[in-house]
Amino acid sequence: MELVLFIGIPGSGKSTLYAQRFLNTHVRINRDMLKTETRERILFDACLRAKQPFVLDNTNVTRDKRAAYIAQAKQAKFKVIGYFLDCPVEEALKRNEQRTGKARVPNVAIYTMAKKLEAPEISEGFDELFRVKNDFTIEKISS
Repeated sequence: MELVLFIGIPGSGKSTLYAQRFLNTHVRINRDMLKTETRERILFDACLRAKQPFVLDNTNVTRDKRAAYIAQAKQAKFKVIGYFLDCPVEEALKRNEQRTGKARVPNVAIYTMAKKLEAPEISEGFDELFRVKNDFTIEKISS
């Protein structure tokens, strides 16, 4: 039973990381796909009840946003693992330029989320926390 919580600005590579590491083992919850908070909540609750490993593939840039998910997962006896996609704005903008259709977000969304971003800390309740670099190498963040 595991919640993997992604933290990163738009264009940082969250969905790519999901496809590379979790596609065959974890359900993906992504608000871009689900369109509404209500749908996200229904699927989140279903994964907790079913004891289904899942990835919350959203920006989750603030401690407050992460806290609610972490608390509920812990209450359900889930291990909570964070992946912080530590991506410079310039790189996120380049990746965003390569997107097409609805996948491409306005540049202002990237800048706005970058301003709001609060780097995660193990003390938030993570059982494990990792930093994902631009080249998708992963390093464990110590307490």
